[in-house]
Amino acid sequence: MLKLLRIIVVVFCCILICVLGSIYSLVRFKNPSNVGIMARWFGRLYPFFGLKVEHRFPENVDDFGRCIYIGNHQNNYDMVTISYMVRPRTVSVGKKSLIWIPFFGILYWATGNIFLDRENRSKAHSTMNQVAKRINEDNLSVWMFPEGTRSRGRGLLPFKMGAFYAAVTAGVPIVPVVCSTTHNRIDLNRWNNGKVICEMLQPVDTSGYTKENVRELAEYCHQIMQKRIEELDTEIQQQSV
Repeated sequence: MLKLLRIIVVVFCCILICVLGSIYSLVRFKNPSNVGIMARWFGRLYPFFGLKVEHRFPENVDDFGRCIYIGNHQNNYDMVTISYMVRPRTVSVGKKSLIWIPFFGILYWATGNIFLDRENRSKAHSTMNQVAKRINEDNLSVWMFPEGTRSRGRGLLPFKMGAFYAAVTAGVPIVPVVCSTTHNRIDLNRWNNGKVICEMLQPVDTSGYTKENVRELAEYCHQIMQKRIEELDTEIQQQSV
């Protein structure tokens, strides 16, 4: 009964956010701050899942400037956990098929996000060049999930190179953002589903990398994020004892 009630409430809230958010975003069509505002609206829904979410930002986060944020992509709960971490003047890169999701697709388009055609590798490569160009010309940052798909309990998957290629091309740092593990830890029939920690790490300087060794940059970021996710999981486990 609790699960059904939660689903009904969350679906209603999501549709409401999409409708009102689309109207708001169409008035401010593709304003680069739209994405962060909508992300925080969705990020406020976590109590409906019986979660307590702690969001940690570095003290110097306002000084980061243009960058590419990369986050771990676990499951659909990302929408109410790590999405809150999206900063102002930040757009995301998502697969082209998102446009066809009822209600959400219009919102995703109107807020000014960048669509990626994964089926066409040449177009995908061109999109990363466009991302790099937009970062500097439009003075914005970009949010990406470098795993390319939800991990669904398989740990932090290997990273695709797009985000790192774009960062090196644009000459901006990579900012890792991690969320503690949520896979198999949320039961919608359970009143209290515990704590989740989302944390933004310090920027990774990309000036010492080129397109030829961009894979080394990706592997370094993967190691940083993997280590921090494990530390957050340990912290939560110790707090629950």
